Amino acid sequence: MTNKHFLFTLYSLLIVHALFAQDFTLDTAVNRTKHLYEDGYSKSIGVKMYPGALSYKSFYNTHKAIEASGYITLDGFWLSILNEIHTPIKEDNQLSWYIGYGGHLGIWSEEFMKTNNPSGKSNISVGFDGIIGLDYKVKNTPLNISIDWQPSFSIIQSYFKNQGGIGIRYVLK
Repeated sequence: MTNKHFLFTLYSLLIVHALFAQDFTLDTAVNRTKHLYEDGYSKSIGVKMYPGALSYKSFYNTHKAIEASGYITLDGFWLSILNEIHTPIKEDNQLSWYIGYGGHLGIWSEEFMKTNNPSGKSNISVGFDGIIGLDYKVKNTPLNISIDWQPSFSIIQSYFKNQGGIGIRYVLK
């Protein structure tokens, strides 16, 4: 992990935080409301491929959502919770782009750490995550598809990791 990666991640998270603090959006409240309640969804559950996790998303506002994703293996687990802001793309109210920030917690077995991270000082990973992506609610079906990039910086182990992927979720309501 270089200082350049750390500073980039820190500045990115500060900018995203400032945008959330100002309730910043790139669309009108009318379009956001239509997107999420008439044509969209408010809760969904499914899977996210890479690294292969369960995913749950819930909107707590017309344009803000909490996404939790996590996976468990024989060697440990990883949990990520993100606060996201969604902005509909005008041409299609079913499609929106989103940006957000959050954190993660991972705990791995001692044996896994010796094999996969011999320089690691701890089998615990705690850090900050950012996210940017596209979210699509398939019309007339209870299906939601997303694709995103989720960079992650671990404080305890001092590493930077790129993750994200394709999410397929069932719309609950």
